[in-house]
Amino acid sequence: MRKYTIILLITAFLFGCQTTNNSFNNKEIINKKVDSLINIMTLDEKIGQMNQYNGFWDVTGPSPKNGDAKIKYNNLKKGLVGSMLNVRGVSDITALQKIVVEETRLGIPLIIGNDVIHGYKTLSPIPLAEAASWDMEEIENSARVAALEASAAGTNWTFAPMVDISRDARWGRVMEGAGEDPYLGSLVAAARVRGFQGKDLSKHNTIAATAKHFAAYGFSESGRDYNTVDISKNTLYNVVFPPFIATVDEGVRTFMNSFNELNGIPATGNSFLQRDILKGEWNFDGFVISDWGSITEMIPHGYAKDKVHATELALKAGSDMDMESHLYVKKLKELVNSKKVDISLINDAVSRILRVKFELGLFDDPYRYLDAERERKIINHPDNHKAVLEMAKKSIVLLKNENQLLPFKKESTQKIALIGALANDNNSPLGNWRTSSDNNTAVTVLEGMKKYSNNNLIYRKGADVITNYSGVVGFAQKVKINENDKSGFDAARIAAKNSDVVVMVLGEDGFQSGEGRSRTEIDLPGVQQELLEEIYKVNKNIVLVLMNGRPLNIDWADKNIPSIVEAWQLGTQTGNAIAQVLYGDYNPSGKLPMSFPRSVGQIPIYYNYKNTGRPGPSKQVFWSHYNDESNTPLYPFGYGLSYTTFEYSNIKIESKTLKMNNSINVSVELKNTGKFKGKEVVQLYIRDRIASITRPVRELKGFEIIELEPGESKKVNFNISERLLRFYSANDLWEAEPGFFDIYIGSDSNANLHEFFELINF
Repeated sequence: MRKYTIILLITAFLFGCQTTNNSFNNKEIINKKVDSLINIMTLDEKIGQMNQYNGFWDVTGPSPKNGDAKIKYNNLKKGLVGSMLNVRGVSDITALQKIVVEETRLGIPLIIGNDVIHGYKTLSPIPLAEAASWDMEEIENSARVAALEASAAGTNWTFAPMVDISRDARWGRVMEGAGEDPYLGSLVAAARVRGFQGKDLSKHNTIAATAKHFAAYGFSESGRDYNTVDISKNTLYNVVFPPFIATVDEGVRTFMNSFNELNGIPATGNSFLQRDILKGEWNFDGFVISDWGSITEMIPHGYAKDKVHATELALKAGSDMDMESHLYVKKLKELVNSKKVDISLINDAVSRILRVKFELGLFDDPYRYLDAERERKIINHPDNHKAVLEMAKKSIVLLKNENQLLPFKKESTQKIALIGALANDNNSPLGNWRTSSDNNTAVTVLEGMKKYSNNNLIYRKGADVITNYSGVVGFAQKVKINENDKSGFDAARIAAKNSDVVVMVLGEDGFQSGEGRSRTEIDLPGVQQELLEEIYKVNKNIVLVLMNGRPLNIDWADKNIPSIVEAWQLGTQTGNAIAQVLYGDYNPSGKLPMSFPRSVGQIPIYYNYKNTGRPGPSKQVFWSHYNDESNTPLYPFGYGLSYTTFEYSNIKIESKTLKMNNSINVSVELKNTGKFKGKEVVQLYIRDRIASITRPVRELKGFEIIELEPGESKKVNFNISERLLRFYSANDLWEAEPGFFDIYIGSDSNANLHEFFELINF
């Protein structure tokens, strides 16, 4: 470790390593240390810091003897690797860190990245499900638990949160984001950054976060992954950018660019996005990493003519670190030597990377994350399971509950038939993007319900969702859908016929959503819809529990099934969370973060649409509508029921006039009119009637989670300021324009309690 110690002593002597409460001074000290280190680095060593490799050999075994693995290994020993990903656990990461710290000339430590998307070992619900809680404190805590476990296992950098807004449920990666709304999405993005990074990134139990994918990946045409994006400037600024801005405001340390093109330019080579906006207008001082191989992919995009050209385009555009294209480490030096790339661009990129390493405390102690005893104690700690159980319960959305079929009475002798392969599946509920977790570790619904059943529960599979997995184990797995096997139908029918009520757990396999998992049909896969209809013929008292990673087309179920519970994919504690909701130990309070369509033909469908010149409805045919379907979603954004009922009344606004530098209060009375204690997410929507560019019919601008006892009432207040009304206008400014605004308050995006006010300049 001698060479590494020399670097530490130099920087400590010149600029001081003491800690201080002044964040500006800390920043200045780190910047000086970075400059000092840059000055003694060779060009090769600088480029090496911009190179990230995937784990490529068993680090506890012999070193690679030939092929690409040997080249990577040699580069590691030469100090030509700045980061590794997909290496997990204290033992393996320690072995890697020792190579670069103790065997290279400068001993610059690695930053270790992994996809910690909704947990490390102990898994929370998928991010879309978490967003359904509308509970920022719980979402932050979920990310905190993920950071605790990941950091204990040696990871100090996560490729999350994904903050892409998407209006298309066909896109598999909607499971990884917060849904369709930029306001809710911004709050979720900020909460997850806070959870991952904490208040002090130098602590050994925090990890650097990554805002991704920059930008507009959620608008891929046809909902097809990696596809072209072609959207307006208006949509880019007013819908796509806000969650990214929120992460910058929260101090996110890295960005990841996206696979798609924007305005005909791949995001990886898009200087407008990375240099003009992110590093320029937003003054982001962290670093940008490419997505997996996206620098090379500019060649098939038709934007780069070859690998050298792709390397040049990416660096000049502002991509600081190359994930698995291997181009920076192979091609950048010749570009500098040929004067096609200025060394200042390399210095800027390396400075950004080193700065984050200093902030993580890796130069103070490169082994700070590598404590085997801490790893043993933290991973799967009971407190972590308790936390993800709370997150899971809050993520569940009650979509329908006719005749108060739910909740079940715990002491009842009522016979319950539990049907569906997913009800006894301990793998699928984990969802996708759980690369660091272990398969088959979820609590099943069957296990959860057995705790309440009093031996009156009978389980029948009915039908498999899939027939088998194929491909690489884990994240890259593919699934084959069961399209034919109905051999379990008869047993399920008999069980249903002889029961008082049926719980059917249907939906998607955990690997049917996520990256590369786009679908043209978003109904119940395989024979599940037929199974549902067959059971309905013999027993109509059905509670349908949905497990899925995206909004589904459940129009038939909505028309026929009395009770529907949206349970998403809830992670490790799935069965316990669902059982506690079904039996009333937890009253569901979740609200949808994405609209559910009536038909896939409505997609993209979202609540904050534009009115058009012919909004209708009209008795004539010439207005904006379908001839074969309603314009409205099956379940709107913000929708979700409770076991109790709530009444909204008495909306009041303190003034009909709002001055530019002032604020006004609007309030509403909320009353629990049911029999259960419950929570309601009170939602505020605002419409800008006339503006320099057309504005949505309404936009979410606030919400409050209110808990009330039966019969209890509460006045709920919202503060409306000029800042809340800002948008990116035709003047290319973030501003609020004078004029009239409508206010709507209620339980979802169809809120109908109405008031209005005028924004004036004086």
